[in-house]
Amino acid sequence: MRKFTLISHPLCPYVQRAAIALGEKGVPFDREFIDLDNKPHWFLEISPLGKVPLLLIEESGQQTALFESAAICEYIDETQAGAKLHPHDPLIRARHRGWMEFGSSVLADLWVYETTSDLEVLKARGKAIASRFRTIEAELSGGPFFAGEGFSLVDAVFAPIFRYFDVFDAIGENHIFDGLDRVQKWRSALAKRPSVRQAAADDYHARLVAFLEKHQSVLLRASTA
Repeated sequence: MRKFTLISHPLCPYVQRAAIALGEKGVPFDREFIDLDNKPHWFLEISPLGKVPLLLIEESGQQTALFESAAICEYIDETQAGAKLHPHDPLIRARHRGWMEFGSSVLADLWVYETTSDLEVLKARGKAIASRFRTIEAELSGGPFFAGEGFSLVDAVFAPIFRYFDVFDAIGENHIFDGLDRVQKWRSALAKRPSVRQAAADDYHARLVAFLEKHQSVLLRASTA
C-alpha cells in the first residue's frame, strides 16, 4: 500500500490543485503544513525548488518525493483508480495542458493584484485578469465544468483561483467577472464540488485577509478595482 503525504502551505493554490486531484480520485492522504518563511531543513533537502506542493510517496519502506503541481496531478491521475482527469485524446490533452499553464499565468497576475499597495496598479492588473477570463469565456461551452460534464485537471487549476475571489468579493466589488456568464456558472459549479471545498484550510479566509494586511494591500482600502 502506498502512503501519500502532501507537504503544504495553507494559502498555496498549487497545493490545492494536488489536494483536489487526490480528492477526485478518493485517495486518502495526510497533510503536513510548513512555514515558507522558515523552511525546515528536511524539506529543502528533498524539494529541488524549495516550493510546495511536495507529494511524499511511501511504499515498501521506500520514500519518493514528487515536486511541481502539474507533475503531481498527472501522476495521481495516471496511477489512481477513478474517472480520468486528463482527456484520453492526445490533442485535447495537450490543449488542456496549455489551459493549465494559462491558469498559472492568471495566478501571476493575481499575485500583483493582491499584494500591490498602488491603486492604479490594482486597477490595471484587475483589467488584465478580466481580459484573461474573457478569453476563457470564449472557450467554455455547456458546462458545468471546463470541458463539459467531466471534471478535469483544468478545473483543479482554476478552482483555487476562484477561491481568491470568494475572499475578495467579501472585501469589496471588483467586477472581474461582469458579463462572463459561462465563467460565473463554472465558478459556481466548482465551489460546490466536494474535492474543491476540502482542498483549502478551514481558516483560509482569515489567513488570506491577514496576508493582505501584511502586504498593506490596497484591496483592503479600495471597494472597486
